[in-house]
Amino acid sequence: MVQGTASHVGKSILVSALCRIFKQDGYSVAPFKAQNMSNNSHVTPDGKEIGRAQSIQAEAAGIESRVEMNPILLKPETDDSSQVVVMGKPLTSAKALDYFALKNQLWDAVCSSLDILRNEYDIVVIEGAGSPAEINLKENEIVNMRVALYSNSPVLLCGDIDRGGVFASLVGTLELLNAEEKNTIQGFIINKFRGDKSLLDDGLSWLEERTGIPVAGVINHYNDIHIPEEDSVGLEVLSSKSIENELDIVVIQLPHIANFDDFDPLAREQGVNLRYVSNIEELSEPDLIILPGSKTTISDLLWMEQQGLADCIKRLYSKGTPIIGICAGYQMLGKKLYDPSGIESDIKELEGLGLLPITTVFEHTKATKRIKAIITSDHGLLGGALSIPISGYEIHMGRTSGDIFAQPFKIQSQQEDDQTTVFSFDGAINENGDVLGTYIHGLFHNIKLRQSVLSHIAQLKNLSIVFSNERQDLDQEYDKLAEWVRTSIDMDLIYKMTGLEKIHNTQ
Repeated sequence: MVQGTASHVGKSILVSALCRIFKQDGYSVAPFKAQNMSNNSHVTPDGKEIGRAQSIQAEAAGIESRVEMNPILLKPETDDSSQVVVMGKPLTSAKALDYFALKNQLWDAVCSSLDILRNEYDIVVIEGAGSPAEINLKENEIVNMRVALYSNSPVLLCGDIDRGGVFASLVGTLELLNAEEKNTIQGFIINKFRGDKSLLDDGLSWLEERTGIPVAGVINHYNDIHIPEEDSVGLEVLSSKSIENELDIVVIQLPHIANFDDFDPLAREQGVNLRYVSNIEELSEPDLIILPGSKTTISDLLWMEQQGLADCIKRLYSKGTPIIGICAGYQMLGKKLYDPSGIESDIKELEGLGLLPITTVFEHTKATKRIKAIITSDHGLLGGALSIPISGYEIHMGRTSGDIFAQPFKIQSQQEDDQTTVFSFDGAINENGDVLGTYIHGLFHNIKLRQSVLSHIAQLKNLSIVFSNERQDLDQEYDKLAEWVRTSIDMDLIYKMTGLEKIHNTQ
């Protein structure tokens, strides 16, 4: 198990690395996180919803994601309430105190899921959440030490030296654990180090002498390995100014932004400057504006209006800036949003941006499915993309319709008998082709579509853009990550913790 001294210290990435390392060494391995709090989610092959981080970790392990890898997913809706997704399906929306009342039911789901994975795989790499030393939460926690003790898992405690105070964080965490909990911790990881490691020698020796626990590794900070971020705090680094000879693409950083890894492939294209902005001063005059997914469409649209972003986006559109909306962003682009049953908020009706001739009605049923589609449009942002096959997934509450509008994505799906193919249509594109909306997440992970959209924007700016012939292959990134971590930690110590031996190294 990997636990941390705080959130965003690198637990998710370390679990991904260990999953890939164990896979390379010949073991079957699966990730697990009992409870995840994130609006960055993903759809399993059977249409269940789990945290995106566990989906990424499953890819690193070379297996399909499944709901047992993340039985409890909390999707924040307001500052004090979240949608509670249990075994891949929404159960309720709850405030903290109401959530604690569900603990026994949720713990049963945690235990049964973990038992299933441990029975099917050689190794399960478990991720904790936040810190195990949150005194106010310990009585009701079902994700950190309670999981470690249930599964009798050795724990690596990870600290982020880039934040400062890493030794105090590691020792302080230990001091707030009881004796049984302390005994689970069998190694420290110091993450995100920059500089000469020899400068740490005295500190590492002191730490081991002070605690009696070995330092399993010091992992250097990296910049050239591209693994999707789990937390929106990771977007803070993507706010640089636009560069004259690059395509300047802006994603509106909504308060409840969801599935922001949709845009990672854009950031990795040469000649593209991707920025996340939250005010009109940062917005400037980009070459493309993207409205991303959100857990709470109505409140985030109201926030955009309060920030002046809604009017600014419409003004930029009138001057020729193209706009793409994904999921909630698609809903915002329409004329009206209706919430008669109070699914999202107490607001029953709200004006949209009015850039697409569509309306959205929020319903209790949540759509979660993987999709394959064909592009049926051939103008504007989709010029040259006709008949390109794409894949992605949908996660949304809401039904969108319109009187007369072009739907550019023809979705192919199988009936339950798995023999009958049915077709449906998704999305909307306006007559000029400069406003595009869709429910499909993962749109820009489709290479031909991504490059077609970027080529269109480059033409509008009179720029030439050269695309790499290399596929942006996450599998290669997992191998790079595994090598980076493998050379930084004591894998012999890690294997000693597991009670297993290295079978072979395929690298």
